[in-house]
Parts: sequence; structure tokens; C-alpha cells
Amino acid sequence: MNERRDYNAEIRDTADHQYAYGFDFDVMHPYMIRSFEPFFRPGNLLELGSFKGDFTRRFLGHFDDVTCVEASEKAIIEAKAKLGDKPTFIHSIFETVSLPKQYDNIVLTHVLEHIDDPVRVLRRVNDEWLADGGRFFLVCPNANAPSRQIAVKMGLISHNSAVTPAEAEHGHRCTYTLDSLERDAVAAGLKVVHRSGVFFKALANFQWDQLLQTDIISKGYLDGCYKLGQQYPDLCSSIFLMCERGDSQITDSAQ
Repeated sequence: MNERRDYNAEIRDTADHQYAYGFDFDVMHPYMIRSFEPFFRPGNLLELGSFKGDFTRRFLGHFDDVTCVEASEKAIIEAKAKLGDKPTFIHSIFETVSLPKQYDNIVLTHVLEHIDDPVRVLRRVNDEWLADGGRFFLVCPNANAPSRQIAVKMGLISHNSAVTPAEAEHGHRCTYTLDSLERDAVAAGLKVVHRSGVFFKALANFQWDQLLQTDIISKGYLDGCYKLGQQYPDLCSSIFLMCERGDSQITDSAQ
């Protein structure tokens, strides 16, 4: 494991920022699955970064063979307590993990922004782990989400793609936009087949958590935000690329 980083510490909530919110579990996770479903391939699935298993649980209804790679030992312990032995958990970092096979579906959601060398990891996805005909589902928080742009105008964040102190405590290394996310995917050799956004979002996560405890927000409104996000991906909570294996010889200088 990488001695420079304490992955168990990075997943802890801080005084002013949670690692994950109810909005993530109750809203974003279902709509991510809804975004992925049309592109799923029959076969197995690899989840890179499973946290405590809440998102993993949603894949178990779609795939019998699920493997999870997670850097935090504490997160794996909690995930196993929830899910048992049905997913195969591997405690490792992506830079050094040795996987036994290739995968028809690979999911990396809200993780790439935590990685020290994202192109290196994406290149391993393309060159080593993704099966022929497989699909790679890449999702990151969006620097240009309206909630974030509003925070900039309020003076809470210096610029859209800034890494805030709270985010840095959780291990964030960057904040992606659609163009910078696609830049890194292409630099790794991946072929971007589909690009979109997941859920139009004008409120911060903590504000959504408060609203979701009331009857102000209906299921129809949530569905409307999801559909609007497909029309305006750059104004979504998360940005989404669906990729397939591409030319591993592509280099940064070729872009």
C-alpha cells in the first residue's frame, strides 16, 4: 500500500464536510445505474473503489460475478458486513493491484479525482483489465455544476475546478470538467463512445439532504432533474463517460 496516504483517514467525515451524503446514496446512485443500464455488457463487473458497499449492492441485481478493489481496509470491513461474501473484495490500490482476469464491465465512480496519477490508472483499465467488447463507466464530480458555480460567486470557492480544503482532506487531487475528463481518458488510450451528465444540480449536497427530509421534492421533480441533465451535461452534479478499449499507443503528445 502507498505509505504516503492514509486511505482510512481520507474516508472520515470532517467538521464541515461529509465524505458521502444521503443525496449520493438515495439520488445519485439510482440515477447512475439508470445511466449505465443501457450500456451494460453480459458477464462480470469490476468496481474500482467500492467504499462501504452501498453502490456495490446495486450491481448485485445485474451481475452474479462482482469484484471490488478498495484502498481502505475499514471500508471493506463495513462493506462485507453489509453484503457478505457475494462480491469479491480486494484490498489494494489501483496502481499496484494484480487482478486475476479481465472484465466485461468496469465502474469507476467518484474516484478518479482522488488518484495521484489518473492517466496511469486509466491506462491499466484500457490495457490490462477491460475485456474485448467490454465497457468502462467513468463518473466524476463536475467542476461546472451550478451548485459549485454559485459557491464561487458567493466567494466560498476560488474557481470552479478548485480543490477545497475539505475535499483535499478526503483525498481529492483535482476537480474535473467534461473536457479535462475526456482528455485523460483519451491520453490513456480509451475510446470515448458516450458522454453525458448525471442529474442537474443547483443545490449543495447538504442542502439536498435537508430537502429530501421534506415533501417539497417529488419523484417527478427528481426525474426531471435527471432528464434535464442529459440535455445539459455541463450543468450536472456528475459527468459521465462510457468508454471501450482503444489504441494503447496514444500518447499525450498526440493530442
